[in-house]
Amino acid sequence: MLRSYPLYSERLLQDTPYLTRIGRLSERVTDRIILQLNRVYPQILSNKEAERFRNPQTPLRTRLSDLLTHLHRKGDRECQEFYRALRNNADKVYATLPSRENLQRVEPEISPQQEKIILNDRGPVFFLACFSAAAGLAFLLYCNSPETRSNGARKVFGYTALGFGRHIRNILISFLEEPMSEALPRVGP
Repeated sequence: MLRSYPLYSERLLQDTPYLTRIGRLSERVTDRIILQLNRVYPQILSNKEAERFRNPQTPLRTRLSDLLTHLHRKGDRECQEFYRALRNNADKVYATLPSRENLQRVEPEISPQQEKIILNDRGPVFFLACFSAAAGLAFLLYCNSPETRSNGARKVFGYTALGFGRHIRNILISFLEEPMSEALPRVGP
């Protein structure tokens, strides 16, 4: 089952109110994020843009809001690099993001008892039916002597081999091709 995760730009829209709250990100952490985006990824933030977002005369909340809007307009890759920089510089804030909590809520926990039920949902009747079919085929092969071997039994056994994997199919077909006297040991004189 493929699970589709939201795009980083969508996650950034969801996290913007959380990140721009007063006291969530300090001026120092915000500057580190901007410098990382500028130095490591100059195609994301140019020097001029980095200076604008680091301007100490503009309130931090405004600069941060402008930065997040700018990154959202640039695209998903830029938003992903912002999340990487946020994780490097403020791991505690990154761990408590609303979008991260939503990603973790997607898959519910399954207890070991429920897992057994899920893996074994066919029940004992299915097991008995498969076991009976396998035992019946084995008995048919064992009891059929080479002189009385019927073509009907060969056909049934040949069609049965189609449902198995390649290795088991080869073994079953080899039993059909060789005479029964070579395949089974004779007991008695």
